[in-house]
Amino acid sequence: MRRAALRLCALSKGLLIPGRGLTQGSQDPGKHGIFHIHEACSPVHVNHVRDKLREIVGASTNWRDHVRAMEERKLLHSFLAKSQEELPPRRMKDSYIEVLLPLGSEPELREKYLTVQNTVRFGRILEDLDSLGVLVCYMHTKNDSSKMSPLSIVTALVDKIDMCKKSLSPEQDIKFSGHVSWVGKSSMEVKMQMFQLHGDEFWPVLDATFVMVARDSENKGPAFVNPLIPESMEEEELFKQGELNKGRRIAFSSTSLLKMAPSAEERTTIHEMFLSTLDPKTISFQSRVLPPNAVWMENTKLKSLEICHPQERNIFNRIFGGFLMRKAYELAWATACSFGGSRPFVVAVDDIMFQKPVDVGSLLFLSSQVCFTQNNYIQVRVHSEVASLQKKEHMTTNVFHFTFMSEKEVPLVYPKTYGESMLYLDGQRHFSSMSVPVSLRKDYRVEP
Repeated sequence: MRRAALRLCALSKGLLIPGRGLTQGSQDPGKHGIFHIHEACSPVHVNHVRDKLREIVGASTNWRDHVRAMEERKLLHSFLAKSQEELPPRRMKDSYIEVLLPLGSEPELREKYLTVQNTVRFGRILEDLDSLGVLVCYMHTKNDSSKMSPLSIVTALVDKIDMCKKSLSPEQDIKFSGHVSWVGKSSMEVKMQMFQLHGDEFWPVLDATFVMVARDSENKGPAFVNPLIPESMEEEELFKQGELNKGRRIAFSSTSLLKMAPSAEERTTIHEMFLSTLDPKTISFQSRVLPPNAVWMENTKLKSLEICHPQERNIFNRIFGGFLMRKAYELAWATACSFGGSRPFVVAVDDIMFQKPVDVGSLLFLSSQVCFTQNNYIQVRVHSEVASLQKKEHMTTNVFHFTFMSEKEVPLVYPKTYGESMLYLDGQRHFSSMSVPVSLRKDYRVEP
């Protein structure tokens, strides 16, 4: 285990900034401790991981038993710590997990991950990452005095997902690894990597950072989690990066366009865009004309509706966060494809905040829109809201941000209203936060 942890740190160090170049990993997918993903029941792509989560939480496998299972969890309140000092500190290697997705060695799995272009569906990968992140946190907070965990661990934020310049083949095994990299009082940052087998070695293809939060056994209030003690300089760097990430998120939130006016530079940008759309014949503020090779933002929208069935529930009988991410991503991909006129490739995912849980039986409304473009890049924003079958009022649950790259240069997108101008600036900010712009390669194929 020590050797695995040291190897993980070396890989993490090389993956923190995409674009540095791919590093090799000589990890054996057959080693002890790897969970295999098998197809047995729906959803099939994270079957063993989801089964392990149900075992840890004591969740029911049948929808008709979910009320009883949740009632039994109330008895676990006595196992919750009254303070963080009561909990034993943990190391990064204590939560380290590897999960194998054997697309190559078990071809029957490919149907769930396969696109018509013979590539891997990135939406399915998002589901796997979400499940892995939760399981990693349960490994960190493992309580030997109780068979079931008294904690309810849920995804709070997808901070960042960056793709490396490597193809994802549906005919080669994929491996995920993850561990807790930073801990607060009730929150945990999880670093996850994804590798694909090429020849005899696993090569890194994705780096992800999720933020998970611990709640009490009924998922009604915050709960304390075990402190984290770094054991090496590499782990110290990861822990410090977690602190910096927290500060960056706070700073980004405090300067949100929902709270503060745009900067002087941003106001100038919007004003210049506005002036460039005025009709020179009329010289009127009311007459608007699109510049060459441009599209009005209002004409880039796509919408979808999902009925949230029990099949897509998580271990706490709310709709699985990975399912929400997959549906949002697939709509965003379709939006980028329709807008750019060619197949887009995902480059980055960031700042997905899970604001409200989605109940089983809800109507899920997804609205996707291109909000910023530059050269070959397309920034897409997806807004998610729910309405119950009984009530007509809608509530926002998530806002998703995806960065795509097109095979060819795409049109500029122009806002018409002040609200669209704010969406444009928000999209520009998210695009600018991308670690390192990547260049498109022929073998780079990651699709819905």
